Amino acid sequence: MNAELFPRSRTEVAPGAVHVPDWLDAGRQRELLEACRDWSRPPAGLRTVHTPGGGTMTSQQVCLGWHWYPYGYARTVVDGDGAPVKPFPEWLDELGRRAVADAFGGDDAFEGEPTAPYDIALINFYDADARMGMHRDSDEKSDAPVVSLSLGDTCVFRFGNTQSRTRPYTDVELRSGDLFVFGGPARLAYHGVPRVHPGTAPEELGLTGRLNVTLRASGF
Repeated sequence: MNAELFPRSRTEVAPGAVHVPDWLDAGRQRELLEACRDWSRPPAGLRTVHTPGGGTMTSQQVCLGWHWYPYGYARTVVDGDGAPVKPFPEWLDELGRRAVADAFGGDDAFEGEPTAPYDIALINFYDADARMGMHRDSDEKSDAPVVSLSLGDTCVFRFGNTQSRTRPYTDVELRSGDLFVFGGPARLAYHGVPRVHPGTAPEELGLTGRLNVTLRASGF
């Protein structure tokens, strides 16, 4: 949509949780997409994640820096081909730090400013039928804000509370290029993706489906 009746603007969804629409311009989206395509190739490429209870995540995932598996981190793809995890590029740390600065505007009252470098990327690919259940990002030692970047199809991002997977929560529409950052009092909030809207990706991006690039600081 080229002309919004009500233009989207930066929104504080909850204390410590900020949505910044259109943070990545079209050129940066294409660059990030090409990087994701390279990272997704084997070895240590895109995989299906299986949970300890026998379930299967409907999104597919590739990791950089540290390999996440339910519920821990390793230096190799312990639940896949066993290959060493791909390295985390320095420019992603710079991107994460700039995202936090832009989201929070240098607010000195915010205590989740990253001190350790960003060194983990979880890249999830969603097709039209993929979902992500409510969960917390709690396997890291650092309390630096989580940085989430969206590419491709629009999704409903459900951002909840720190106590349970149930209400209260807020549903946010994340489009291609949007940034969502959560830290401080919202760092351990439950969140998930109940719905993806297929066919809504920008045509010029050349992506069918949705990619979510999540940056975290391990503190390891």
